[in-house]
Amino acid sequence: MTTATKYIAHQADAQGYIDYSEHENQLWQQLYQRQVTNMPGRACPAYLQGLDALAMSVDRIPQLPEIDKVLLEATGWKTAAVPALISFGRFFELLANKAFPVATFIRTKEEFDYLQEPDIFHEIFGHCPLLTNPSFARFSHMYGQLGLAATKEQRVFLARLYWFTIEFGLVQAKDEPLQIYGGGILSSPGETMYALSDKPERRPFDLLDVLRTPYRIDIMQPIYYVIENIDYLDEIARMDIMSMVKKAQQLGMFEPKFSPKNQAS
Repeated sequence: MTTATKYIAHQADAQGYIDYSEHENQLWQQLYQRQVTNMPGRACPAYLQGLDALAMSVDRIPQLPEIDKVLLEATGWKTAAVPALISFGRFFELLANKAFPVATFIRTKEEFDYLQEPDIFHEIFGHCPLLTNPSFARFSHMYGQLGLAATKEQRVFLARLYWFTIEFGLVQAKDEPLQIYGGGILSSPGETMYALSDKPERRPFDLLDVLRTPYRIDIMQPIYYVIENIDYLDEIARMDIMSMVKKAQQLGMFEPKFSPKNQAS
């Protein structure tokens, strides 16, 4: 999480507000309008309810105090403005204190469809709506507490749990359509369509399997894990996750379902 970045986060004023340029607000408007049309029928109901609750602006980048007001009332969470990339330690510390890190820059037009760094559209549009959901909020809090206490080696395995749930999780109740709750998918038009297509592999959520599944951040995911409903995150939170991490360490990783980075097309 701490590598070089070409993006520079904005500094907020004393009231927590940021003066974004007209160009930046236009980028938000374009991103929002393009992706919000993909949400009905594809995003899970809890996300859509959160999107309605946040009532974020279509025409400009939302200010974090506006988001905080809704989150605090709903689940006791708030946002935390951060630089483009932060350390694992800082990331876990924020979640453990019910603060969701938000990088205060927006992607360039050149990286409109995909960027490896989380920008404010990814964080606010992709993740914040579900932070109004109690199960999602509790799981995120628990995850931060676990990560804060974990060793450097254990955190590598915990990162996979976050990746295949919070970032790239899918949900499907019995006899219901497959839907999305992962913010990495919800903030990406391409992956929104791809994740629900017949191209990737999808498996029922299994904690040990998730902890042993490698991933790459710069490609469409070859595999997704599916939970039955958003409340299942509470059940995961009650599992003995760290004992499963130890077991995953002993068993080792699954064979990757993707090419090494330097060979990937």
